[in-house]
Amino acid sequence: MRISRMFFKTYKEDPQDAEIKSHKLLVRAGYIKKQTAGVYMFMPLGVRTLHKLCNVIRQEMDRAGACEMQMTSLLPIETYAGRLEHFGKDMFRLTDRSGKDMCLGPSHEEIFTGVMKDAVTSYKQLPLTLYQIQTKFRDEVRPRFGLMRGKEFLMKDAYSFDVDKAGLDKSYNVMAETYKRIFDRLGLHYVIVNADNGTMGGSMSQEFMVKSNIGEDEIIVCDCGYASNTEKAECKFVEVDNSKIERLPMTKMHTPNLKTISDLVVPLNKSEGDMLKAVVYKIDDKDIIVALLPGNREVEEIKLIRATGGINIEMASVEDIAKIGSVAGFVGAVNLHDCKVVADNSVKNMVNFIIGANEADYHYENANLSDIHVDMFADIVKAEEGDTCPICGGTLHSIRGIEVGHIFKQGTHYSELLDCKFLDQNGKSRYMEAGAYGIGVTRTLSALVEQNSDDAGIILPEEIAPYKVNIVIANMKSAEMVEAGERLYNALNNRGVEVLLDDRLDSIGAKLKDAELIGVPYIIVVGKYTAEGKAELINRLTGEKTIALLDDIATMF
Repeated sequence: MRISRMFFKTYKEDPQDAEIKSHKLLVRAGYIKKQTAGVYMFMPLGVRTLHKLCNVIRQEMDRAGACEMQMTSLLPIETYAGRLEHFGKDMFRLTDRSGKDMCLGPSHEEIFTGVMKDAVTSYKQLPLTLYQIQTKFRDEVRPRFGLMRGKEFLMKDAYSFDVDKAGLDKSYNVMAETYKRIFDRLGLHYVIVNADNGTMGGSMSQEFMVKSNIGEDEIIVCDCGYASNTEKAECKFVEVDNSKIERLPMTKMHTPNLKTISDLVVPLNKSEGDMLKAVVYKIDDKDIIVALLPGNREVEEIKLIRATGGINIEMASVEDIAKIGSVAGFVGAVNLHDCKVVADNSVKNMVNFIIGANEADYHYENANLSDIHVDMFADIVKAEEGDTCPICGGTLHSIRGIEVGHIFKQGTHYSELLDCKFLDQNGKSRYMEAGAYGIGVTRTLSALVEQNSDDAGIILPEEIAPYKVNIVIANMKSAEMVEAGERLYNALNNRGVEVLLDDRLDSIGAKLKDAELIGVPYIIVVGKYTAEGKAELINRLTGEKTIALLDDIATMF
């Protein structure tokens, strides 16, 4: 492709709304262009790279025996009747001209399950794994980071269907290995972590996280190989023998304007761990939950939802807190009503602690478990750096990552919801065991740029770079350079090499800056060595520069 004939534009300045490197570089290199917040169009370079990325995914999915399909994005709203509450405002909804309620598909579990229900009746037709690479839509409340978190994005989603749990385990493991091959081929540095199933339902899931300092997800890892996101990371509870510590009588103390844990530390000469924090939530817009935990820890809300069996969670209002007999900033688990009190397991080890007195400007000191009411104990705190590994007892560490893939064991969750059954070898009707497997394609591209770039621009792996070679003619007014560049361009084209020819009238400096910016692995400069029948070959990844004969360069690729 001649750049002079290509729809091609690069930018010197970072976009004003860009916060991370991949967002800045993908826009500046002319891969993507913003349409509106969270919505991006792909320009020619971006389309080529996106197609190659999809081909890697498609090749490995086909190798695993999965069958590609293409579902619709525009769907009747009743398709998602079983989990409309889960999606909430994230789902794009609309009404067609006949008044029918429709939506733009955020996920396709129901649709694939429905296809299986209509087409498969016997165990002889199973197992099956189906997949698609398709645009998804979710109305993110705060789209950011370019392709990382958008309202419209490309996703590969796959679904396996088996006769029993053993079959599901096998299909799940096949997909796990397939994902490893995909991300290994892309050269990504990733970690596989235990994760929460969330709105997808089911019993088990794992995320493929690309290690990155800008990742929105916090990952808890141990040297033994344990890895989990904070939503799932288990905080190992070790009971302490505190039976010999004298329990002091609980007394009320005046604490004017001291509402937060940090407010209390200095005046009371106590550490945050000596205080019992009470955080009040509303679950599913009806039930009030009071979460109790040591003052130096934070609530992991997903754990709390799982512990209480809820779906949606939000902070309780001042009015909600008043209804349970307390005051915002001074909540304690003493004489509360119309609420459920859930304490973290670590609270069992606390003695003579400080809690709110449910009265403005007052706390209790020397409170103990016998003084408060707890409905249930559970693991509800967020795992942190320095915690004990639940597997080996070692020390946990915290890193950040970008989620690029997620695999789920859903079991019969959707099969039961949609009555998707088959007849087994005994003629008995049974629900199919299903798994779901997703890769955020556009997000993966962003993660690739985060890991494969420098100050000058993008450095993509050869397998997905838009072109392999970029020939830069230093001076278009030199007939000798133009002839040499054209000859090399034709030779590489004839060998099937994907090559760009920068035949613009711009300066050599501007051309080289663009060549470094757009992520093509090899740059060939046809310039001052042309009279010797040579050119300069630059390896974009290593920075290595080689002077070689033009005829030799033509056979290197």
